[in-house]
Amino acid sequence: MRLAGKSVVVTGASAGMGEAIVQRFAAEGANIIAVARRMERLQALADSLKDAPGKVIPYAGDMSDPQTAVGMIDKAVAEFGRLDVLVNNAGIMDDNTAVGDVSDEMLDKLFRVNTYGPIYAMRKAVQVFLAQDDEQGNIINVCSVGASHQTAGIAYCASKAALLSATRNTAFMYLEKGIRCNGISPGGVLTDIPLVMPPSDPFGFERTSSLLVHSPEMGMPEDIANTALFLASDESKFVNGVIITCDGGWTTF
Repeated sequence: MRLAGKSVVVTGASAGMGEAIVQRFAAEGANIIAVARRMERLQALADSLKDAPGKVIPYAGDMSDPQTAVGMIDKAVAEFGRLDVLVNNAGIMDDNTAVGDVSDEMLDKLFRVNTYGPIYAMRKAVQVFLAQDDEQGNIINVCSVGASHQTAGIAYCASKAALLSATRNTAFMYLEKGIRCNGISPGGVLTDIPLVMPPSDPFGFERTSSLLVHSPEMGMPEDIANTALFLASDESKFVNGVIITCDGGWTTF
């Protein structure tokens, strides 16, 4: 098993890519704190994996709250004795609004979940990594092709670009400390995000939808989980500060 005995925290774990990551990691022997707002979904996931090689423990929390980042990582250390891998997967979409019309509320909401939340988690994780005997640690941030291509509105694209930059900065800062930090930039993935997105801004949607003609078929959450598995495993021990694009070639245009 590629993650046998590793202690992992996965955010946004109750559905979509996060759920697939938990399932894949548990099958490979990881012990996981699965984090999301919906405890009932998390518990159902944990119950479905009760016979997996790895253990899954639900943890309910909102990633826009810095206390969630502290609590979930403290939980991992309390349950498993250490932290090996943090997967920052939780994220939300905007309504395609361009900068001229974006509201303060939309900017605040997107940045709190997509940027501040992962940074809160990275801050706590790095503190724990450095305090461990081997000073080893591994961070995986789920970014987006929207960080560099105009696939959504200003709030989403800017918040994911900030996360991409934070990923590379963290890799650089701690590259001599045994801490790795990499990212995954998915393209279109078949999840329930379209079902919970706010209604699209007409002007913004008209602009961003012009890119869809270049899009291949949708990816599956398992495609992202497989990439996360590689980055979480020792097979990628010489990979650091890298953003792996998983979009079926969409952003080659």
